[in-house]
Amino acid sequence: MEAIQRVKELEEKGRAEKAEAESRVKQALSEAEREGEALLQKTRRDGVEKNRELMRQAEERAAAAAAEIAKNAESDSAKLVTKAKSRLDEAAEFIVGKVVKS
Repeated sequence: MEAIQRVKELEEKGRAEKAEAESRVKQALSEAEREGEALLQKTRRDGVEKNRELMRQAEERAAAAAAEIAKNAESDSAKLVTKAKSRLDEAAEFIVGKVVKS
């Protein structure tokens, strides 16, 4: 009888340990899921921040390039105007020459 009682106690202890182990596994799984979700959210936030920074840098580079292009265009335009003005007298003389000869 004592042996049967001892077997029952061991079986009960085994069931309790199994239930406790299952509970720890569920808890560990739940914690891992929470940590994974938190890490995913952090990664997303970091990605958004990185994207914003990259966009800001790209906009700065684009603004600098646009300013350089505008500066070059203005310089080229000024050179063309200067060249055109210098040839204005020559063109006027040519036209007057054509009118006089005709």
